[in-house]
Amino acid sequence: MSEFDVELREVTKHFGDVVAVDRVSLAVERGTFLTLLGPSGCGKTTTLRMIGGFEYPDSGEIYIRGVPMGRTPPYRRDTSMVFQNYALFPHMSVAENIAYGLRERKVDKATIERRVEEMLRLVELEGFGKRRPRQLSGGQQQRVALARSLVIEPTVLLLDEPLGALDLKLRKQMQLELKRIQERVGITFIYVTHDQDEALTMSDRIAVMNRGRVEQYGSAEEIFERPRTRFVADFMGAENILDAEVVQADGRSALVRVAGAQLPVRGDGLQAGQRVALVARPYRVKLLEDPAHQDALWQATVQERVYKGSSVAYLLQLATGPQLRAEVLVGAGDGHAEPGRQVGVAIDPTHVVIVRE
Repeated sequence: MSEFDVELREVTKHFGDVVAVDRVSLAVERGTFLTLLGPSGCGKTTTLRMIGGFEYPDSGEIYIRGVPMGRTPPYRRDTSMVFQNYALFPHMSVAENIAYGLRERKVDKATIERRVEEMLRLVELEGFGKRRPRQLSGGQQQRVALARSLVIEPTVLLLDEPLGALDLKLRKQMQLELKRIQERVGITFIYVTHDQDEALTMSDRIAVMNRGRVEQYGSAEEIFERPRTRFVADFMGAENILDAEVVQADGRSALVRVAGAQLPVRGDGLQAGQRVALVARPYRVKLLEDPAHQDALWQATVQERVYKGSSVAYLLQLATGPQLRAEVLVGAGDGHAEPGRQVGVAIDPTHVVIVRE
């Protein structure tokens, strides 16, 4: 039996002349919470629907537990899907909605009753079994939809932006609930969203998609801290992305020129003359009161200063052209640099990431 619950091998899908998914390959280990993350139109929902059998690839193959799916219909795949609109049956009670899949599979009545009660406890809706969907809040309806999908014990649970209809506070609460439930049941979740914070909060692994392809696949920390391309860095909210050029390289490290300064960086496979970009998170940017400080890479003018409670955010105009954003913890050397003041700017080279265009 395969060590992966789901594998995609060179999967491609066209809609007319549009390439919705372009040679995507992924291997999802058992018990993983994987998020397909990206902007609208990047192919994430189409990928999810192909895993579930609601669409079929034009080429390539999808495997579930090592078994090729081919054109196997959804009801014959060991998957279940939670939709954004919940798709609950309004004429059925909560318990009847949850039991629906088991009844379709001709499971005996005693087992159905036991499994429904287990699901109600799992999603913390004990005592709600006799209610109708219209008597529930949006968050409660979402939990019923989740329970209905989990009760049949699928190998893989597919979730197509199921929190999109909830308000911000409830959405954040349900993110934690979904992760708790996934860890408790131990099955693979594949989740679609365009929300970066949502993906970082819940995911064991993230696949960032762009124009039908997977730009980067890795842990939440890897995706956020070590993006590999400018697109991933920008999509994950990197506020400082500066054009740079490799001056010299030895295969494992390099010297790059960025905004008129030279900085030694780590980077495999870089070559002299290569155009790249330098990514530095605002909290990695250090302000120096003395613009001529020996550690200063650049001199800058403070354009904006915003007090945020625990930190102070700055917009800096470098003398050499680009702008940078910095964020300094209150009490950690803020220096109260007001707009118009000249400062020095330093970055620890171990805290920057070089990405390819």
